[in-house]
Amino acid sequence: MNDDLVIGGHRFQSRFILGSGKFSLDMTRRVIENGGVQMATLAVRRANAAGEGNILDHMPEGITLLPNTSGARNAEEAVRIARLARELGCGDFIKIEIIRDSRYLLPDNRETIRAVGMLADEGFIPMPYMMPDLTAARDMADAGAAAIMPLGAPIGSNKGILTRDFVKMIVDEIDLPVIVDAGIGRPSQACEAMEIGCAAVMANTAVATARDVASMATVFRLAIEAGRLAYLSGLGRVLNDRAEASSPLTGFLED
Repeated sequence: MNDDLVIGGHRFQSRFILGSGKFSLDMTRRVIENGGVQMATLAVRRANAAGEGNILDHMPEGITLLPNTSGARNAEEAVRIARLARELGCGDFIKIEIIRDSRYLLPDNRETIRAVGMLADEGFIPMPYMMPDLTAARDMADAGAAAIMPLGAPIGSNKGILTRDFVKMIVDEIDLPVIVDAGIGRPSQACEAMEIGCAAVMANTAVATARDVASMATVFRLAIEAGRLAYLSGLGRVLNDRAEASSPLTGFLED
């Protein structure tokens, strides 16, 4: 069955997007390959580094780059970072990340909506990181977003999908890929995100802080694949007010 992930007209077989910010350069390639990853984020400052510090030199061939606008505090700054990423050869995909809150690192939805429109007008493929709010998601879709990336929990927290119900609203109402970004801490949580209909999962800290980083990338890949298959298969119903026997309990002795 053809079940490609389509973002901005580009097709991907993998639904695991890797955030590369917390990996050493030497580990980057191995984690990407173990995770079957086809799209990976990068901070523009790491792509702009001279010599051996340039992360682009450690990306496997054929990987789709998703530069982020980390450090931007408003739409204008995000646009400048996106333009720099394009000049560095990172392509047209851009993860819009606009954060003014220095303690909880929560995205600014209002400025993000502005940045989506500005970058879409310049031919970028915007993928906005956002607080899971259905109204804001609709505005981002109308402004030209190629996907919506709501957070599951504060970035780097590994707490899981604390915003599950709000993410599910976006999944149900927005006709774009919805990718849980931030907060996923365990493979089981990545599987849960896929089971509720998310198109993909992005993870970084959960893999980077594992005891065996490369092995954890493999486990996340398998969990995401399992969650997607469960969603496509249709999860069984839930009974809240009674039990139901899996086999008949009466009648089989009457004959």
